[in-house]
Amino acid sequence: MSLTGLDWMLVLGIAALPLAVGVALRRRAGVSTQQFFLSGRDLPWWLSGTSMVATTFAADTPLAVTGIVAASGLAGNWLWWNAALGTMLTVFFFARLWRRAGITTDVEFAELRYTGRPAAFLRGFRALYLGLPINCLIIGWVNLALAKVFAVVLGWERLTAVLLGLAITGCYAALAGLRGVVVSDFLLFAVALTGTWALAHFALAAPGVGGLAGLAERLPDEALRVAPSFGAGASDAPTLALSLSAFVAFLGVQWWASWYPGQEPGGGGYLAQRMMSARSERHALLATLWFAIAHYCLRPWPWIVVALASLVLYPDIADPESGYALVMRDHLPAGWRGLLIGAFVAAYMSTVSTQLNWGTSYLVNDVYARFVRARAGSAELVAVSRAVTVGIMLLSGALTFRLESVRQAWEFALESGAGIGLVLILRWYWWRVNAFSEIAALLAAAVGFVGMRLLTTVEFPQTLLYLVPWTTAWWLAATWLTPPEPMSHLVAFYRRVRPGGPGWAPVAARAGGEAPERLRPGLLRWAAGSVLVYATLFAAGAALFGSVGRAWLWGGLAVAAGGWLCRDPGWTRRRAAAP
Repeated sequence: MSLTGLDWMLVLGIAALPLAVGVALRRRAGVSTQQFFLSGRDLPWWLSGTSMVATTFAADTPLAVTGIVAASGLAGNWLWWNAALGTMLTVFFFARLWRRAGITTDVEFAELRYTGRPAAFLRGFRALYLGLPINCLIIGWVNLALAKVFAVVLGWERLTAVLLGLAITGCYAALAGLRGVVVSDFLLFAVALTGTWALAHFALAAPGVGGLAGLAERLPDEALRVAPSFGAGASDAPTLALSLSAFVAFLGVQWWASWYPGQEPGGGGYLAQRMMSARSERHALLATLWFAIAHYCLRPWPWIVVALASLVLYPDIADPESGYALVMRDHLPAGWRGLLIGAFVAAYMSTVSTQLNWGTSYLVNDVYARFVRARAGSAELVAVSRAVTVGIMLLSGALTFRLESVRQAWEFALESGAGIGLVLILRWYWWRVNAFSEIAALLAAAVGFVGMRLLTTVEFPQTLLYLVPWTTAWWLAATWLTPPEPMSHLVAFYRRVRPGGPGWAPVAARAGGEAPERLRPGLLRWAAGSVLVYATLFAAGAALFGSVGRAWLWGGLAVAAGGWLCRDPGWTRRRAAAP
């Protein structure tokens, strides 16, 4: 692909935008770690929520979706569509609790909820584990995606792409802190979304595709099915289909049982960081709701359209993930090329800047300030934060050269965290969960993952059907075989966070005051919210592919679910401050 002067102006302008934001906000970020990691806890819902969406829209996502569609057709997207159920749990059950907790990172929760050396070990271990190997893996696969795009469209080597991308992103993430990251996310998200829809248009107009009608004619029926195929997995299985067992693993297990960045059961990670940075509990809830709608309903279809077009245009490609970049290279006119490359740069920068800030928050707040230099002042902590940001950047760059597939990295993250999701949910709603519960879940998940890889031939996602019961059994056993947390500590936690449900009844009786909030209203809102998201997603797809009747049916269901939520104002009302 050859770029014109206009193309290069667009690419350089988009890349310079976050750097300008970083320079403008560097002084505010340097005031304290509360500013650097939480933006002073005053983000409005629309800014916080858009930052969540922009972060999950990485350079790797369109490529991974293309690979998924090439392997399992449209239905393969249940690999990540299933997580809408968990996201809606976060909206109606956890967003308020995270904001109410008043902590800096989600791993700090360990010493808010538990006590003693086990709690301190859990906090330090999770901070190191998530902040270094897992965070570097995430940044590594995002680097890999950018390198694949640049190799195809510009002919760059992987080293050049990785060094340039990390250098630009690391500089502004170290300068600007979280506020600079979210402001840049807001601006870059618009660019990235415009670019992906434009590419979908040009992909459909490419010779040999014939628009959406042409895709339907040229691809097998299974490729355009949202539902799984009962025949997939057999020797005569149809191509481009999702097996029923994989669908069961995705929709029945993965969304509540597996840890994955941005889809953590209970809303941890950088989503928790955004919720804890929100202006109030109400803003935290609305930010997560906006994220859910934009993430699952607004963005998927342009990626899917390009992925389907790439199957027609490049049927024999060795690396299906590169099909997305090939469409960019071969079917974009001048001017649009620069915008699309800029859109990928924007998606890359929004994700990597968040990962750098998020990982640094663990290593500084939960390791350095907790175990190394407890008396460190604000200026020292901010300086250390900026240095750690650069260090993570360099380590993740080195890891990039060990990865070959974005989907491979996705599946590793889901498998290695299989089974820990339930304990991350129940620690908020069952007083009996203790620090040993989480420690046992982490160890059992790791042992189970290694055992499945070494001793069996079962492949992902069917591995989840074995790993989740294994991990769950171990952490439940650890819970009952170890003593509960001291009642005085549980009472203090309950009074501060005010979790609901019958799981806190014994503690609530000791704490006095009102009984725990009932869970039934939240479950009804969760069900309605899930229907809203899935119905909107499928209505958009049906309208796009010309199924007018289905579009009206799904659209009507989405309106009904949204109307029910609007008539139930209890979930957005302001609440009194904690006693």
